[in-house]
Amino acid sequence: MAREVSKEAQRVFDALSQVEAIEDPEERAVAISEVLADQAKREARLKALRREVVLQLRAQRVPYRAIAARLKVSLGTVQNIERGHSGAWGTKPRTKPEAAEEAGPADR
Repeated sequence: MAREVSKEAQRVFDALSQVEAIEDPEERAVAISEVLADQAKREARLKALRREVVLQLRAQRVPYRAIAARLKVSLGTVQNIERGHSGAWGTKPRTKPEAAEEAGPADR
């Protein structure tokens, strides 16, 4: 089942498909480089804009599941956005259990 996307997102996807369809491999590679460089610049701002919405909805006491449905993301993604983490699981900061933090080197 295909997921419905907004008109704005679909326009972006269509434009990316046009980049992928460029016949000349070198021209295509240049265009891809330009797209990737721009995306890297925008990523933090886009994530911040999305986080603003999540925090506003949470301040209104909108449940996580409702936010996830409205933003078309998973429940875990909403929780991670609220916490300020949006990377892969392997990049999340690890917290040590309190007992391990309080124990000295000999206790470990």
